[in-house]
Amino acid sequence: MAHNINIFILFIILTSLTITTTSRLITNSSTKLVNDGVHETIPRLNPLLLSTDEPELCEQTYGFMPCNTTVLGNLFLILVYGYLMFLAATYLSAGSELMLEILGPGIVGGLFLPILGALPDAMLILVSGLSGSPETAQDQVSVGMGLLAGSTVMLLTVIWGSCIIIGKCDLQDSVAIDNQDTKRFNLLGSGVSTDIWTSYSAMIMAASVLPFIVVQLPQIFHSSSGRHLAVLIGLIISILLLIAYCVYQIYQPNIQKRRIAFAKHKHVRSGILRFLKTNAFGILLNDQGQLNQEVLHKLFNSVDVNGDGHLSVMELRALVVGMQLNDINLKEDDAIDKVMKEFDTSGDEEVDFQEFVTGIAKWLEEAKRTKISYNAGPDYIHDYHEETKRQHYLLGDEGGDDEENGVDNPRRTTIKAVLLLLLGTLIAAAFADPLVDAVDGFSAATSIPSFFISFIALPLATNSSEAVSAIIFASRKKQRSASLTFCSYTGAATMNNILCLSVFLALVYVRGLTWDFSSEVLVIVIVCVVMGVFGSLRTTFPLWTSFIAFILYPLSLVLVYVLDYVFGWS
Repeated sequence: MAHNINIFILFIILTSLTITTTSRLITNSSTKLVNDGVHETIPRLNPLLLSTDEPELCEQTYGFMPCNTTVLGNLFLILVYGYLMFLAATYLSAGSELMLEILGPGIVGGLFLPILGALPDAMLILVSGLSGSPETAQDQVSVGMGLLAGSTVMLLTVIWGSCIIIGKCDLQDSVAIDNQDTKRFNLLGSGVSTDIWTSYSAMIMAASVLPFIVVQLPQIFHSSSGRHLAVLIGLIISILLLIAYCVYQIYQPNIQKRRIAFAKHKHVRSGILRFLKTNAFGILLNDQGQLNQEVLHKLFNSVDVNGDGHLSVMELRALVVGMQLNDINLKEDDAIDKVMKEFDTSGDEEVDFQEFVTGIAKWLEEAKRTKISYNAGPDYIHDYHEETKRQHYLLGDEGGDDEENGVDNPRRTTIKAVLLLLLGTLIAAAFADPLVDAVDGFSAATSIPSFFISFIALPLATNSSEAVSAIIFASRKKQRSASLTFCSYTGAATMNNILCLSVFLALVYVRGLTWDFSSEVLVIVIVCVVMGVFGSLRTTFPLWTSFIAFILYPLSLVLVYVLDYVFGWS
């Protein structure tokens, strides 16, 4: 229903834009009338039919799209075209989600979603550098750079901080409790928790600024001869990073599943050790820290129900089930198979006493190496168990990874997804150029640099759908939804830095434009590195961390203004 309403609104806007186009003067190639030889007639021509040498006030996009030279007129056009770009982003987002239901999180989630999310920005950057002569393109390309910087900064500051406030839950032992928000706006006791993949995403995002630094090297060393070469090298690096990022995103779900499976197995190990440690047969370790063979023998016999001197698969199952590891989503068959594989070194599908002792000793050595606090007492087994549970929690497994999302009508859903993606792409391609012209016209009418207009206003249109999706996810107040939220906009910032920068550098290199965006690059690098390092070092974000994100946005604007208009960097 919402899509039908948007299509209707789009039709009305297109109709109104077509009707209200600026008229052009009709010219007459012959201004001389025939004289009757009697009267010396002074020609009186309709002024509407006269050709004039005066230039048109503005140049219409496509020859029919409306244009204006006034402040209010260009502001209205920015709002209209911005809304159309918002529709494009919304259609792309909706189509991508439908494709995700059909094809799964692999190639769609890793490749299509990030690219389509950055497509409106890439379109605007592309048309800003293709317009007219190289001189015109050089003037308008600041719109593209403003959009690139504004989109990245807005995602990592305003949206980041907003999602912390909206998704906050009570913090207990530095972990957010799902769906519990009783501490309200406690700066230390309220916040969000994410999984470890969010930290990895933040690291990748921080590393994605490398092409910016490479392109900026000639300016850093005050060299004018190597700028064109630096642009080419930066373009190559950004393309390689784009390919590497897409490959990583495609294979990341499989990597995640393997790590979750390994974390579960480690938790089963720690659970068995804790079970053995807390039994009533005696102390597991003697004063020298060695295994107590007598106690182990009693334990072995208690598990060996049939008394044949070997532990079968069924007897190991009884041991694992009796541990009641309800704090993780455990698949018992898989856990038992892995335990049997580790203990059964002879390969006879049974575990004798010596194999049992060897396996337990190996696990204890691992527990000693990975324990949280190095102490000589037996508490390290408890520490090991808590650490394995924490590792599993950080990986973000809630038992839903292996469930299939059924689609009632795959063919119909596929057609709908393709149509939404096509419609969003066409709208973005059609109205990117008029939006850039409107921003340029508004800048000329108000004497406000186009960079600041595109930095503040355009990201609201092109990233609005991503912002709304992130806020909706954050409002669910769960660790899993918070992880998806933070990963989504760090991934979007990464794609802005590599895909949109690739388009930008290609334009600069092919058209021979001048790369002179030192202050803008510095802002992007500072925000990405600060938020990337900050996000990679922690998985819990108390409420006070939102203020760090919020304050970076106005600081970015002030920094660009001071560097450009006080120190004259550009």
